[in-house]
Parts: sequence; structure tokens; C-alpha cells
Amino acid sequence: MGIDLLKQAPQGDKRNSEFFEDYRLKIYERRLSLGLDQLLGNLRALIVHVETGDGLPYLGELAVMTPYRLMGSYISATHRIFVLSSSPAFPRLIVMEPLAPAYTDEIKQLNMLYPLARRKPNARYVGEVFQTRDLKHTQELLERCNIRFSEPGDCRNDFYTLAALRFSVPSDFTHNRVGYTQMPFEDPDEWELGQPFQLTSAEQKHLKEQEALGKALGISHLIEGVDHMATRVLAGEREDAILEFLTLSNYYFWGAYNIEEMNSSTNVTRHPAVTDDKYSPAKVFTANNTPSFVNSFENLPMPTEDFVRNFGRRMHHIAYEVTDGDHSHEQKNVDFVVAQLRSHGVPFLAKVIGECGDQPDLKQIFSKHSDYSILITEYVERCHGFAGFFTRKNVASLTEAAGQDERYHHGHVFD
Repeated sequence: MGIDLLKQAPQGDKRNSEFFEDYRLKIYERRLSLGLDQLLGNLRALIVHVETGDGLPYLGELAVMTPYRLMGSYISATHRIFVLSSSPAFPRLIVMEPLAPAYTDEIKQLNMLYPLARRKPNARYVGEVFQTRDLKHTQELLERCNIRFSEPGDCRNDFYTLAALRFSVPSDFTHNRVGYTQMPFEDPDEWELGQPFQLTSAEQKHLKEQEALGKALGISHLIEGVDHMATRVLAGEREDAILEFLTLSNYYFWGAYNIEEMNSSTNVTRHPAVTDDKYSPAKVFTANNTPSFVNSFENLPMPTEDFVRNFGRRMHHIAYEVTDGDHSHEQKNVDFVVAQLRSHGVPFLAKVIGECGDQPDLKQIFSKHSDYSILITEYVERCHGFAGFFTRKNVASLTEAAGQDERYHHGHVFD
């Protein structure tokens, strides 16, 4: 892209505070002066934590609904750890499953605070891993920026303090971690995640059947890499969450748009050196425009704030790009993918949104929350070379559909 961070003007109509605009530039200047942007490369892995017993079912779900396939399995003192890959140049996916149902760490402690997160107290998106040229120096520089890292002995799960991987502590604003490694991603054995092990014959058979199902449905070759991930935060913490991520990464603030119909905004950060987000997916932050207690005066929609009140600050969905094209005279590829998954019983929140006629446009849809990760899967087709990141109309419809599915009835407050 060749983005000049100090001259790039953010897109969108969402007005940010002087505080945000001032520190956005100060963060870029400090990153450049410290050499952080020269050290950090692409986002290279996403991490998801699931309940004991949900590891294999989740891998099976991913085998049908995403391009991720198992490449390595490991056992640590506390977890089974699965490493999955799609295209070699796209980020890996790491799935962690506790060995014991009673396992407790900060993930369970956080989830137990929120009514709709308690049913799967160990299920949570954990965060991302960035490639760095020098792991020790990266940590030293970020600690000079007041970033805290997990140290050996701090965590029950020693994955966060491995020699090859270092992680920030969970964010106060998103509850996500950011990790770093200088190890190559071709061979996960080199990361020393634990003792390698093989799935049982029955487990291997299940995964092969799930992969074969995706091929039989005719969709596996159409679902490409991760386009973006979207975290939901509280209204008053939107700017802090974005600035914190800019401090932790080499991403830049692409811009933000108000989604007036849903009383929210969509805020996008992207990697400045990739021309295709699948090589280093965009990270999106969504938040209400007004906090719930103030909104009681206005009585406007607030599905994003309700989600945080019900599930906690966390990742809401992961979006996968669908190959652009016409599957038939009447169907775009994304329509076909969704129809095939629906025929297999995969539930979606609404119809596919967007037109994709003869002009550049988007077609998108949300699945229901995964029973294993609590994440929504989004499919997005960028039609006819669509150059923007999203359309407000589509986001409003998707947000409304998700909000209707994420309600919590408590006393006389229905949110």
C-alpha cells in the first residue's frame, strides 16, 4: 500500500476526539522512532480457547465452514493445542482446549461475569500473534510504552510464556491479548507448544468426513482466508481500545463510520503493507455511540452495547472472504455457499445482505454463534473489485440481525 502513517487521513464520518487524533499521531511517531514498525511483520496467527470436550467438534465445524485444516496437535501441562492452516501465507489458527473440565484461568473468570457467556465459561477468542524479527527487543520496546507482558509463573496456561511466544496481558478494553514470535510458521513443532500427539482413528475419521462434506457441498474451494475480525467494546472505551491496539501492533487507523440506524460506529484498523487483507486481516472495533444508562433517555437501538453487557468485551465475529464470481445465473458464490451450508443445517441470522449487481458492492451474512467458540462466522463477497472496506447499509442490517439473536431477558429490562 505504501501508507504514510503521518500523512494518511482516516476515512469516514465518525468524529473522534482531539485526544484520539493527537495520540494517534504520537503513537505512529513513537513506533517509527523506536523502530517497532521495522521489527513487526504480518499478523500470523489467531487464537481461540474452547471448553474441554469441544476441541474436536470445533475442528469439525471449522473443516466445513472455513478453509482451516489441522496441521499439528500438542499436549501441554494443561491443554490440548491444535494448530490449523489455510493458505501458507495466511494466518494460522490455534485452538486451545483444557485437559480438565474444572480448569480455570482469567478466561473463565471473565466469562462468569456476563449472563450469556456463562454457558460456555472457557470459550473465548484470545487474540493474535504478530511476526517479529527480534522477540526480545520487541518486548523491551513495548514495555517502554507501558505495555505489560505475561511472565513465567503469572499464568496457569504456560502457552502465554513460552520461549518462542510472548503475550501482552489481557487488555482492559477488549480482554484480548497480542502475542509476538520470531519463529517461522511453516513447522509448529519448532514452537515447542507441548508433546506432539496424534488424534485417535475415530477423531481423524471425523475430521476427514467433515472435510469431505465441504468438498461434496461444493463450497470448500470458494471460502478463502480471514478478511477481518470484529471486537465489540463499550461506548466510552472505543478510542482507548483502538489506540491501545495501534500501540501494540504496526496497524494504522483506516477510518470509522457512524451506523446511525444502530446507534453505533464501525472502526477499522489495517496493516499498511498488504494489498490483500487476507495476508494480515483487518481488526475492527464496534461500539455504541451512547452508553446504556444515557441511552435510557434517548431510547435508541444499542445492539453493540447490549452484546458487551451480555457477553463481555470480546471478539464478536470472524469474517471469511468468499471468491467473487457467479455460481450460476441467479446466484453469486456467497449465496451458493450459504445455501449449501443451510441445507446441511448450519443456522444463519438472516438472508444474505447486499445486491452485487453490475456495480462494485458487497454481499455479506452472519451465521449464528458457534456452540463451541461463541464466535459468529461472517461470509463476505467483494463483488466486481469493490474497493471500500464495508457499506453502512450492510453493517446496519448485520448488526440488527445479530442484536435480535443476542438479547437477554432480565426482569423488566430486555436487552
